[in-house]
Amino acid sequence: MADKNYDLNDIVEMKKAHPCGVNEWKIIRMGMDIRIKCQGCNHSVMIPRREFDKKMKKIIKKSE
Repeated sequence: MADKNYDLNDIVEMKKAHPCGVNEWKIIRMGMDIRIKCQGCNHSVMIPRREFDKKMKKIIKKSE
């Protein structure tokens, strides 16, 4: 299972790639829901935290 210690501005990999072909997402908002932004086409999606925990594969890059 993926480690769940993600933070704001981390780049994460999801289990499924975005239709644009990129599978890198930046966490841009955290709360009950998590908003992530595709690093390929800048499309952003808001998903419930529990769903995000299930769909996140790994943290690619931690924020500074």
